[in-house]
Amino acid sequence: MKNTVNIVFAGIGGQGVIKASDILSESAFTAGYDIKKSEIHGMSQRGGSVSSDVRFGEKVFSPIIPPGEADFLVVLTEDQIEINLHHLKKCGRLISSRDIDTSKLPDPKTLNTALLGILSSSVDIPLKNWEDAIRKLLPSKSTDMNIEAFRIGRKE
Repeated sequence: MKNTVNIVFAGIGGQGVIKASDILSESAFTAGYDIKKSEIHGMSQRGGSVSSDVRFGEKVFSPIIPPGEADFLVVLTEDQIEINLHHLKKCGRLISSRDIDTSKLPDPKTLNTALLGILSSSVDIPLKNWEDAIRKLLPSKSTDMNIEAFRIGRKE
């Protein structure tokens, strides 16, 4: 991959926006990509907006994704879609809870890893790197259910 892939995560505090971007970053890094990441927490501890930009590719110079340049916008709550759509490029892909049957998730708290499963089908990062990152970055007591949610997102 020669081009930089730009992914914006958005949601509200406590949904796992930052953790999802951490898992993507770790997965891409262990796959050999240069990675840059930035976060905006806002009033996240009070249920406010949270976003994270992740850029990866052969060589990445800046962590910030310019408006209208995101290849993917991953949104964890529907009320954050409209206010974050300006990040997405015209041919970009929106990934949200609308794309998954949340009743099939092992726990509602695994939505972030399920959406990563959807994303993983569209980026060039091996499955093993994703699952290794989940195991590394999440508590051992929740690893199995998060990997299950990730696979539901991948539709495996």
